Amino acid sequence: MNIRKKPAAAAAGKGARSARPEDQRLPIASTFAYGFQHVLTMYGGIIAPPLIIGAAAGMSSQDIGLLIAACLFVGGLATILQTIGIPFFGSQLPLVQGVSFAGVSTMVAIVHGGGGIQAVFGSVIAASLIGLLITPLFSKIIRFFPPVVTGTVITTIGLTLMPVAANWAMGGNSKAENYGSMANIGLAAATMAIVLLLSKVGSAAISRLSILLAMVLGTLIAFAFGMADFSKVGQGEIVAFPTPFAFGPPVFEIAAIISMLIVILVTLTETSADIIAVGEIVGTKVDSKRIGDGLRADMLSSAISPLFNSFTQSAFAQNVGLVAITGVKSRFVVSAGGLILVILGLLPVLGRVVAAVPTPVLGGAGVVLFGTVAASGIRTLSKVEYKNNMNLIIVAASIGFGMIPIAAPAFYDKFPSWFGTIFHSGISSAAVMAILLNLLFNHLKAGNSENQSVFVAGTGRVVREEDLKCLADGDRFEGGKLIDCDGKEVRVESSEKAAEH
Repeated sequence: MNIRKKPAAAAAGKGARSARPEDQRLPIASTFAYGFQHVLTMYGGIIAPPLIIGAAAGMSSQDIGLLIAACLFVGGLATILQTIGIPFFGSQLPLVQGVSFAGVSTMVAIVHGGGGIQAVFGSVIAASLIGLLITPLFSKIIRFFPPVVTGTVITTIGLTLMPVAANWAMGGNSKAENYGSMANIGLAAATMAIVLLLSKVGSAAISRLSILLAMVLGTLIAFAFGMADFSKVGQGEIVAFPTPFAFGPPVFEIAAIISMLIVILVTLTETSADIIAVGEIVGTKVDSKRIGDGLRADMLSSAISPLFNSFTQSAFAQNVGLVAITGVKSRFVVSAGGLILVILGLLPVLGRVVAAVPTPVLGGAGVVLFGTVAASGIRTLSKVEYKNNMNLIIVAASIGFGMIPIAAPAFYDKFPSWFGTIFHSGISSAAVMAILLNLLFNHLKAGNSENQSVFVAGTGRVVREEDLKCLADGDRFEGGKLIDCDGKEVRVESSEKAAEH
């Protein structure tokens, strides 16, 4: 058995802060390369809301372009705030911020209700300020997120993102003639194959950049077959700073604010889940303070974003998958991605270059990315104890409930709008159900039976044979510590950390 003792001097010489995986600093070139990879991963998601909302408001293509640039600019600033952090604001975790898709349908409804884009901006400001006031409540729920809850939520995040990847792979625009064509899906498949190939045969650096390299190579393949269009890159302004209140001052309507407040509650729930998920993937401590700081950064960014013609901000779940698949845990990499977003917002010409990446290329990479998120959740669920409890039914019911709006998008169409807004998000549905069921079965234990019927069948504890090979005769487990046959404590490490030695 490999026994390691941590030198006391080394342990004393390192503060808890410096030991955090997310505080690692990489060479500047690698930092920006990995940061650009994050930008490409979330680019399609961040430009979709302004496209939809702008079209609903009847804006010209030039005005919609202004909205997109504003969303990139504000998303970059929000990402920097979230990753670098200032006192009371920012989780200091590798989380990319951008326009939340959770509020798109509500914003479209506000626009169609006669308030226009100005009423949308007013409702976002007011609801976000209210959200900022209630963040202490959300930050206190960390004790209600054991692995049975976090694993369920992380798994659901990955599963709910798969339709996004499939839509991208088919072309992204369901009204286009070539939507779902063999050419689009073939391009997505080629991109995915490149990701897998580079992950297998490349060096460590190439493997970690496999998503970025696959997108570049996928775009080159698309260009060779006439599926990439760079003709619009030179059209429009080169440099443009977002004009504050370019569409007029915000309008505050009570009904719009109330409906947007529901969106804010959903955003707080999703961001809490993303913070916990990325903390689990990075392998760092996430307590109520970090959740509170992250949520405050979320709400502050959302409250300020309408000043620059943008909308509610939240953490992007797809980038959590990128952290998992690359193993690059540094928050400064994501900060670099935030800086790139700011530059894209100030230099529309660069944004147009990135926008020229064909959607099927994003889809091919997205299948691997989003699947990795789900796999990370399954890994967390493997740590859960299922013997003589109801954890299995908590996982089953929560994931099943979270899949309803994915399997049947119109499921909640006949429900009250506030209910539909909350549960139309599979992530929110699964999170709410997992938290409630965990409270019911694991905290309010009155009425729980000794033998939990069919739900614990076949869930007895199993130890793998290979795990026993490293043990010697006389080794034992006492008080949460592994003691060898000579009475000395054996250091227990995660498989990832042990592989580094």
